[in-house]
Amino acid sequence: MPGMKISLQPLFQPFSLNGLELPNRILMAPMTRNFSPRGVPGANVAAYYRRRAEGGVGLILTEGTAPCDGAQNMPQIPHAYGDEALAGWRKVVAGVHEAGGRIAMQIWHVGAVTGHGEHSSLPKSPVSPSGLLKPGVQIGEPMTQIQISAAVEAFARAAAAAKEVGFDAIELHGAHGYLIDQFFWDGTNYRTDAYGGDLKARTRFAVEIIRECRRRVGRDFPILLRFSQWKLQDYAARLVTTPQELTTFLEPLVAAGVDAFHCSTRRFWMPEFDGSDFNLAGWTKKITGKPTVTVGSVGLDVDFIDSFGGVKEPVPGNGDLKAPPAHLGRLVEMLARGDFDLVAVGRALLADPAWPSKLRDGRFDDIGIFAPEALATLA
Repeated sequence: MPGMKISLQPLFQPFSLNGLELPNRILMAPMTRNFSPRGVPGANVAAYYRRRAEGGVGLILTEGTAPCDGAQNMPQIPHAYGDEALAGWRKVVAGVHEAGGRIAMQIWHVGAVTGHGEHSSLPKSPVSPSGLLKPGVQIGEPMTQIQISAAVEAFARAAAAAKEVGFDAIELHGAHGYLIDQFFWDGTNYRTDAYGGDLKARTRFAVEIIRECRRRVGRDFPILLRFSQWKLQDYAARLVTTPQELTTFLEPLVAAGVDAFHCSTRRFWMPEFDGSDFNLAGWTKKITGKPTVTVGSVGLDVDFIDSFGGVKEPVPGNGDLKAPPAHLGRLVEMLARGDFDLVAVGRALLADPAWPSKLRDGRFDDIGIFAPEALATLA
């Protein structure tokens, strides 16, 4: 309200996620960095994540890690398999823990989404439920049952490996038009077997992955699932158009063993359905009762995708809160009323690893501002 100061304290309240105690509500969003030659995270990757732990992030979600050969579309995506890669991750985890932080491995299979430019030939054998990249664009044949079972096993092995090397949790990447999401999306899943059909049937691939991951890691190890409406192939795509459809989609995933949902949107402040100001994370929490993570241009002055093209249209204002970025007041208001439980911050943490602690301490003028150039370094 005009004339009122907004406290940032809700962002710095502790939270328990299936027994994992987090010191605050700020997560580092997973961001592809492509700095791991041969899939092996080195000392530079370990230092990169440690800096974010030292900067006050409550839980770090790693960049997407490939669970098997052929799951990545850039050559230096880190692996979640192989002795050398896992030894590298063990050092990453140790550094984060030494700094007092917590870290979750995100497990990511790109499916049919190929790389760009010189990497457009990766993956060498793209896979998808119906052989499609997007509606009308054929890239291969539909996955066989053998391929589906192998993918489920790869995710589960990666989950078990993550726990073994010391990660505090895992996140399954089921968003943005990658493999799990290609099964969710009716634009890329035309299957007529048990993995296709209506909305509930299209969750089967994810359900099998979640169940097998849960079996490998046990009941007390947090499993997050990231999902989205939008796809890299189509920003306007929607899995669901009503709360009732969202309920149909979420219920099998909850039953399979998801502990929390990471609800990926481009703009966290945008209502998901008409008639309510709940965003996707708000609706997901209301429907499932599970903890949810909101994300989408948090810490930026413009939409996270628009920021690459020089767009200067600002995000909504924040009343009298004298802190960049302008939308933090709205974010805290939504968090405080219980719409969601956790807040994922991406590119703002590339610009400034100490973003959380500077925000907490009121050092607003010291917060670094994101520029696309930050993606080219591992600072």
